[in-house]
Amino acid sequence: MNPIVLVPARMSATRLPGKPLADIAGRPMIVHVAERALAAGIGPVLIATDSPEIREALAGSGAEVAMTRSDHSTGSDRIFEALGQFDPDGRHDVVVNVQGDLPSIAPGEIAAALGPLEDPAVDIATLAAEIRREHERTDPNVVKIVGSPVGTGRLRALYFTRATAPHGDGPLYHHIGLYAYRRAALERFVLLPQSTLEKREKLEQLRALEAGMRIDVALIDTVPLGVDTPDDLERARALLSQT
Repeated sequence: MNPIVLVPARMSATRLPGKPLADIAGRPMIVHVAERALAAGIGPVLIATDSPEIREALAGSGAEVAMTRSDHSTGSDRIFEALGQFDPDGRHDVVVNVQGDLPSIAPGEIAAALGPLEDPAVDIATLAAEIRREHERTDPNVVKIVGSPVGTGRLRALYFTRATAPHGDGPLYHHIGLYAYRRAALERFVLLPQSTLEKREKLEQLRALEAGMRIDVALIDTVPLGVDTPDDLERARALLSQT
């Protein structure tokens, strides 16, 4: 595999506008994400953005920047445009999509997403951690993976849902929105129309499953803090000021 890490970043987030540039421990959040992606050591890191301010903030970070259109409806569409600009000849055959609001993600967790792609039958890989907090089992904001074990620390994803699932005794798994795509799978995915279950659950990854694509899951120990709200931002500041 010859991976590249793509990070979509835009200033117009609904709940926390301008969050890529939010100061955390003296640096913009997007710089923290870029540094952690670079530390994963799996390939070049490319930030896909429509914001000159984000490009300027990343100067000297070691990450590359691709300026993309402002009308993309999803991060997947944004990184696909950036990939075509940066690597039109297709040298990179795996695309690791790291969300720009994960400033505390460990570099090793980014690299872990590549593991399931060692199986040639897998189109897309992602991450999950076992739910330990009881309230998260019923929280619709915590997306769960329903999957079958296919080895130690790995599942084959059968469904993603905001409901409490599967029923019965056993662990539930919290999906972490980081993906490793085979390049051909990403190209196919962005051309697919929105699917029925994707619209119903408001989960983009269901589009791939409904189209018959295989998604496998690497299990990690903890869920990295995602920054979606002002409260999340304060938690990230407290966490990263200690490191």
